Amino acid sequence: MNEVTVKALSEQTKTDVDKLIEQLKEAGVDVADENASISKEEKQKLLTYLRNRHGKSDAPKKRIALKKKSTIGVGRDRVAVEVRSKKKVIKSNSKTYEAGKKATQEEKPRRLSASEIAKKLAVEKRLQQGDAIRQSEVEKHEIAEREAKELAIMEASSRKEKAKNEARRKSEEKAKTELGAEQKALEKEAKIKAEAERVKNLEKDAKANAESELKKQQEREKSTKEDKEKDEVARQQAAADYQRQVEVEQLGAAKFREDRKASRKKPRKGQQRRRAFLPQNKHKFEKPQKEVVVEIALPETLTVGELAQKANKKSSELIMQLMRMGSMMTINQILDRDTATLVLEEMGVKYSYINENATEDSLLKSAESKLGDYRERAPIVTIMGHVDHGKTSLLDYIRSTRVTAGEAGGITQHIGSYHVKTKNGIVTFLDTPGHAAFTAMRARGAQVTDIVVIVVAADDGIMPQTVEAIQHAKAAGVPIIIAINKIDKTDADPEKVKSELTQHDVVPDDWGGDVMVSHISAKTGEGVNELLEKILLESEVLELKSYHTGPAKGMVIESRVDKGRGVVASVIVQRGELQKSDFVLSGTEYGRIRAMNDENGQLIIKAGPSMPVEILGLSGAPMAGEELISVQDEKVAKELAGQRQTKAKDVKLARQQKTKLENLFANVGDNQAEEVNVLIKTDVQGSAEALRESFIKLSTEEVAVKVVSATVGGITESDINLAIASDATIIGFNVRAESGAKKLSEVEGVDLRYYSIIYEAIEDVKQAMIGKLSPAFKEEIVGIAEVRNVFKAPKIGQIAGCMVIDGYVKRTNPMRVLRDNAVIYEGELESLRRFKDDVNEVRAGTECGIGVKNYDDVKVGDQIECYQRTEVVREL
Repeated sequence: MNEVTVKALSEQTKTDVDKLIEQLKEAGVDVADENASISKEEKQKLLTYLRNRHGKSDAPKKRIALKKKSTIGVGRDRVAVEVRSKKKVIKSNSKTYEAGKKATQEEKPRRLSASEIAKKLAVEKRLQQGDAIRQSEVEKHEIAEREAKELAIMEASSRKEKAKNEARRKSEEKAKTELGAEQKALEKEAKIKAEAERVKNLEKDAKANAESELKKQQEREKSTKEDKEKDEVARQQAAADYQRQVEVEQLGAAKFREDRKASRKKPRKGQQRRRAFLPQNKHKFEKPQKEVVVEIALPETLTVGELAQKANKKSSELIMQLMRMGSMMTINQILDRDTATLVLEEMGVKYSYINENATEDSLLKSAESKLGDYRERAPIVTIMGHVDHGKTSLLDYIRSTRVTAGEAGGITQHIGSYHVKTKNGIVTFLDTPGHAAFTAMRARGAQVTDIVVIVVAADDGIMPQTVEAIQHAKAAGVPIIIAINKIDKTDADPEKVKSELTQHDVVPDDWGGDVMVSHISAKTGEGVNELLEKILLESEVLELKSYHTGPAKGMVIESRVDKGRGVVASVIVQRGELQKSDFVLSGTEYGRIRAMNDENGQLIIKAGPSMPVEILGLSGAPMAGEELISVQDEKVAKELAGQRQTKAKDVKLARQQKTKLENLFANVGDNQAEEVNVLIKTDVQGSAEALRESFIKLSTEEVAVKVVSATVGGITESDINLAIASDATIIGFNVRAESGAKKLSEVEGVDLRYYSIIYEAIEDVKQAMIGKLSPAFKEEIVGIAEVRNVFKAPKIGQIAGCMVIDGYVKRTNPMRVLRDNAVIYEGELESLRRFKDDVNEVRAGTECGIGVKNYDDVKVGDQIECYQRTEVVREL
């Protein structure tokens, strides 16, 4: 085939395909792509175009006539003689050949015969044909040479273009590399500056904290010193009073004796007259009938030595009293107020409590005086119920959003708060998790709410978490509305649900009770509007009102540490108006509100009662359920937070588990309990609390789960170091480890696990506990042999001739010797023989000889029982 594709031609000529297609189009050859075919005429057309573009002429060139052979006849005998003609260069269409022929004929001396002429003509014809063939071959050769030259030129230009492109690409890459290096250097410099600034700020904060702590310590020492001085003065005064009382009693007794002696003697007249004028009972004193009791003012915490000093008792006496109560304490250990109260009651000492919250009380009173605009507010409704009963789906339908899809495993694991504007009015909803691990979170939801809506699936009925939700609502004294969901299902039975509700003292209103019940379908929306009407009707009955202006007060629903924004706290405002730039205090954390968002993430400036908001700017993540109040300035907030931190630290130390006498040897020897240490890091505070409670509940007598720490935020190097020191496994719930922490954990071999569903975390910890349990073994009797005869072997000792009556006897299995169905020996087989051959196993119905290791008292009628032990997988 003379046709060839564009791609093949480009490979043959080593020319770029795109460039070749462009040249073909310029030459007038229409090609679509690299797979188009090109004929020989089109290739010739391309070559002609390339010649013209490079200045080549198409004029015919001189041809070279090659050597040729001719045969002629000589003489009568016509002898053939081969003559080679010389090379001649002639022009195309010239008459040289004809002239030469004519001259040759003229040169002949004689006339040729007819046969010779015919032969000569034939020879000439053949020569002409050979010349034509040779001329075509020469032309083909010239064409091939020209094509080769054209292709060489094309290849050279292609290589030159490629070299230019390669040089341009290298220069661009070099420029990019230099730009990237410069950018990295700038980023590195910026990071170094930021790190230096951060270290500077940390040093500044540490210095400020150290100064504050030193100041507080000095104040505490000063207060303690003043209390000690007062107690010492009181003690010295009491001792002086007692000493004076003793001296007075001694003087009175001495005077009484002297008077008795004097009364025995007869007084003279003068003496009697003088005695009559003396004052009677001059030195007579009565002994006090009651002991002087000092009332002790108890702070939140104090040491054993301080309590002894306040009670005017010896420290050893207090320590002995604590030991009688079951606590081993030293003189410098801290007591909480409850323990100190019990000790003083046992010793009969009166006490009173010091109000250490006087500053906070005065702050709250001053805040209440500034409140105003007392009017109605929106109800706060909590959605509760069992897992997968449709709580979040109901809220989705009301809000027309998709919240469930965003939760791991399709279950709600955080408390979501939403401010919903419905056709019937404004309602604030709280969506609480339904899993058992989030009981504490549901309890907090019941404390802040006005109305509780308990969702019950019509096909499942009352479940354990449903009962817990009812109990929480009743404990908080909150009205209940039952929403029977999934009524669109074929197996739905609302009447059965109502019957089960009555077993828990929840009587529906259509059954004569006071609890409103609504039949709904969160999937289709059936009955949802009726439910909203009942919620607003209940809120009207409750007459919910609050102050809409003045210092704000609310409750922290959830808190977390966002890597990009810092500490984020979800708060529901209960009274007053929370504004951006307010100074707030929550538990031991304080700060200024830098930003405030609503539930949709939109920035807002202020929030009134019943509104859920997210605030940024706190010093740390407060505990969920903590009260949040706004204060007048940062100084007051910082001072109150410092007092709370000190108090919380002392209370934590005081309430640590005390060493009791009965537990001194609990963890010694064989009774030592195994421990599984875990370190919890979560994205929000509520999840940390839920995981802690779940893990602690898994503890048993044999294996205990010890939670080393449960905090919010990403996993840092300090967490890895703490896990190394405590031999703990790190549980990361919806958080990840920093790059440095991850490398350190790999080097040190710390077990680092990530979870997003609480079930999986609990199950893995449970498996770790099972691994700590001591192995359990199960015994299985595999064979019984009856002793029929006993004889002695010279080298072996006593041999029992036996018949295997059940199962099989194996040499490697342990055995027992039974006599009258009682075990008299337990050990191993020394030998097992069948006739004179040693065997490993003997089956039932076969006789054998058995040698018992280290036992020579086998008798006829005994039974040898073989058994095997298999390890059993234990469960919690």
